[in-house]
Amino acid sequence: MSIDTNTTRLTSNALTVLRRRYLKKDEHGNIMETPGEMFRRVAENMAQADLLYGNTDVRKTEEEFLRILTNLEFLPNSPTLMNAGRPLQQLAACFVLPVEDSLESIFDAVKETALIHQSGGGTGFSFSRLRPKNDAVRSTSGAASGPVSFMRVFNMATEVIKQGGTRRGANMGILRVDHPDIFEFIAAKTDNAELSNFNISVAVTEEFMQAVERDGDVPLVNPHNQLTARTVKARDIFDAMVGMAWRTGDPGVVFLDRINRDNPTPHLGDMESTNPCGEQPLLPYEPCNLGSINLSLLHREEGGRYRIDWERLERAVRTGVHFLDNVIDMSRYPLDQIDRLAKGNRKIGLGVMGFADLLIRLGIPYDSEEAIRTGEEIMRFIRERGWAASEDLARERGVFPNFPGSRYDRPGGSRLRNATVTTVAPTGTLSLIADCSSGIEPLFALSFTRHVLGDVDLPEISSHFLEVARQRGFFSDTLVMRMMAGESIRQMHGIPDDVKRVFVTTFDIAPEWHVRMQAAFQHHTDNAVSKTINFPPEATRDDIRKAFLLAYREGVKGITIFRSGSKSGQVLTCGESLYC
Repeated sequence: MSIDTNTTRLTSNALTVLRRRYLKKDEHGNIMETPGEMFRRVAENMAQADLLYGNTDVRKTEEEFLRILTNLEFLPNSPTLMNAGRPLQQLAACFVLPVEDSLESIFDAVKETALIHQSGGGTGFSFSRLRPKNDAVRSTSGAASGPVSFMRVFNMATEVIKQGGTRRGANMGILRVDHPDIFEFIAAKTDNAELSNFNISVAVTEEFMQAVERDGDVPLVNPHNQLTARTVKARDIFDAMVGMAWRTGDPGVVFLDRINRDNPTPHLGDMESTNPCGEQPLLPYEPCNLGSINLSLLHREEGGRYRIDWERLERAVRTGVHFLDNVIDMSRYPLDQIDRLAKGNRKIGLGVMGFADLLIRLGIPYDSEEAIRTGEEIMRFIRERGWAASEDLARERGVFPNFPGSRYDRPGGSRLRNATVTTVAPTGTLSLIADCSSGIEPLFALSFTRHVLGDVDLPEISSHFLEVARQRGFFSDTLVMRMMAGESIRQMHGIPDDVKRVFVTTFDIAPEWHVRMQAAFQHHTDNAVSKTINFPPEATRDDIRKAFLLAYREGVKGITIFRSGSKSGQVLTCGESLYC
């Protein structure tokens, strides 16, 4: 099979991002490789892991990896593209670090955070073990300053470290809903300038959500001595969460009991935190190793209509699982504890991008029952084929070392190479490289500007929409100019109604459809699903409340909402507007 080594699929925006962030440079900042050479570097490096398991025909593996990368059918997380085959060789995207209730542990974690950010990774923390503000500290006869104050220390450490010269660090900060400082935590990002390198989420329990529904009380428990500090109305906490999320976009919600219900290795401990975007719950010192299949390409035409190409999707899944399992062995981790847990559990997270593009190609509106069914069918297929691929690898290479005692270790249980196989990540710049919609998000708009890399504005316009406009005879230069000015096609005359219906964008879609789509993918995802529930500026607090409650009832593992205009410096904007 021929390999598209000239990477003609890459758009000008993709090339801009690759040159700024991914391609190898010399000490003077001069680019030392082409995109095709980057893909070859990554494929060659990843194939070398086969040698560890007796496969001497690594050239065959390398060519298959190169095929899927160059054709943009699959891309691994950014550190793999950046660092594979280079001196750093740190390939994991994110890590969770423990923060125990002692000054020594806290500042050990700050140091470890610095090393991880320097290597190109992000970090997640639970601050739930720290004693609350003003609690007595016996060793100094002083008073504790509380979790939020220490979060500011981590935030400042992140601020001063540029990740490997390529990107600035990101953090997730989580606090249990029953911590005495929960109200301070919820309000911690009232000022947008505060904790600017953190996403924050409240870890809620089933008990708490049940108390919200029945208007009951919940105890706030001091983690240091396990004594109840005080009892409060669950709805008071919930209303505070809703109000701040409406105002600032933070905090998100993590459903902690659900995460640990699906913990594959409970004998190793509970999961208390996630990576910065929330889709990967992890044990302390565990890394995430993610990759995404580009669904926008995996279709074929039959009788004048498009269908999902299930054979190509299956091949992409099997190659993706093989690739990500190899990443675990080839990565050079920043800490020995991380190396041990990465290779002990061998978690991978295979997900998707380009889902909205695929729906449009299939003629299915995002906010429809057919779209929900399609999303669930795709993710069920990926999980089934992904587990089958992991089982095949287990027969060749052995199950993950921490398999004994895991939830698979039972009569008739799956014998997997990887403790988890599937995750749906946001895909950020990866979807820009692949020229597709991000993750499972709908199209943000048909024309918008993407602010990336700190100082780069990249204009984007839907090439598929322009293709349809030409085919259906309503294309004009005026149409393009109106789109680029931020005008919605819903208000334009001359565009057929069926086109308007299929090319639905973020703010055309009611929040309930966003939540239901996230749930559809979550039903067949081992880890979790990254999805932003978007709201227009005029959304009310009650709209946010309903979304949080719907997320709980639909069975997702976390929810992030964003009301347009609630943050300065938005990544995506349309024309002169904050939303389209």
